[in-house]
Amino acid sequence: MPHPNLAHTFADTLPSMAVEARGADFPDPQLVVLNEPLAESLGLDCGWLRSDDGLRWLTGTHGGHATAYAGHQFGQFVPLLGDGRALLLGDLPGPDGRAEIQLKGSGPTPFSKPGSDGRGALGPMLREYLVSEFMHAVGVPTTRSLAVLTTGETVLRQQGPVPGGVVVRVASSHLRVGSVQYAATQSPELVSAVIGAAGFDTPEDLLSTVMERQLDLVAQWMRLGFVHGVMNTDNTALSGQTIDYGPCAFTECFRGDACYSSIDTGHRYAFGNQPDIMAWNLTRLAEALLPESNADAMREVLSEIEPVWNRAWSTHIPDPEELGRADDITTHNREHHSGPVFVPRNQMLDAAITTAEQSGDLDAYRELLAAVTDPYNAKAGPAWMAEPEGDAPYVTFCGT
Repeated sequence: MPHPNLAHTFADTLPSMAVEARGADFPDPQLVVLNEPLAESLGLDCGWLRSDDGLRWLTGTHGGHATAYAGHQFGQFVPLLGDGRALLLGDLPGPDGRAEIQLKGSGPTPFSKPGSDGRGALGPMLREYLVSEFMHAVGVPTTRSLAVLTTGETVLRQQGPVPGGVVVRVASSHLRVGSVQYAATQSPELVSAVIGAAGFDTPEDLLSTVMERQLDLVAQWMRLGFVHGVMNTDNTALSGQTIDYGPCAFTECFRGDACYSSIDTGHRYAFGNQPDIMAWNLTRLAEALLPESNADAMREVLSEIEPVWNRAWSTHIPDPEELGRADDITTHNREHHSGPVFVPRNQMLDAAITTAEQSGDLDAYRELLAAVTDPYNAKAGPAWMAEPEGDAPYVTFCGT
């Protein structure tokens, strides 16, 4: 079959925020894992995806677009970031509406920083695939993962030379707070265009809806002990989906100082800081919407942050004191609130990824993937996989 006939809705709607680009010519791209049910739901032929032409499509050699956005990274505003190692192939009709297909780790783009190779490391790509599919399985809004590929290259990262990798992810939209921030540096007309592209009529509606989505999302993260690790405004999606799993992890104890990301040296994005950081990000969104609104209107919407958060908190975490005393969040949720049996616990996920990276043996990874994508079924994995590991020191790397 020919490669899929994708629409390019983002580039057509916001042409000044999309630049044509293509993936790197990797020496030996190979599929590591393919999400066949997701592929089929998008009308993609799994046999073709495994073909040489399909592998080239999955690594971006047919081309796509790199998108522009700004963002606050660890509190510091950068007026132009953009997809420095990502490529938006285009979009397809999906079971839940439009589905954008984006590659991460596919090589440099016009937005790449000087000296950046634009590549991804296999380990963080495998992490994103498994954790995002777990989040989907437990009902948390998230990007999905279609595939992970090795590239035939070795990349040098903090932990030394590691296999290169690409993750293919699917989202309803890749517009983010940083997209609005970038538009605000350009013109009021572009801010208005982004508001429309996100599906809103007014900036007040956008801010109010994103507030509801994102604060509810953070409460769902915390119910699971999820620590995102890099809550920059460019990683805060207007859709309310979780995006960018590079340095994420899970805390077994409900402790506010839990922090695992190697790049979060100041613990800005520690587990307990996540609600306040999201409120901060929403305030930055309000500032970026000012060209199409006014300060009084934005303040009126922002005044609802606390009650919106309180509703989300009480909905998803009805007994925070009891949860705070629990030795293991997952076990507590399973006994009291019909929570998942299996979650991607840090040490077992790290061990599975390390084995896959070092030897190419995916058995442990696939066993864990099977368990966490059927997380309420006690028979989906071995009993030991449901047991706590102890909230030991742990460090994640984002793969850049």
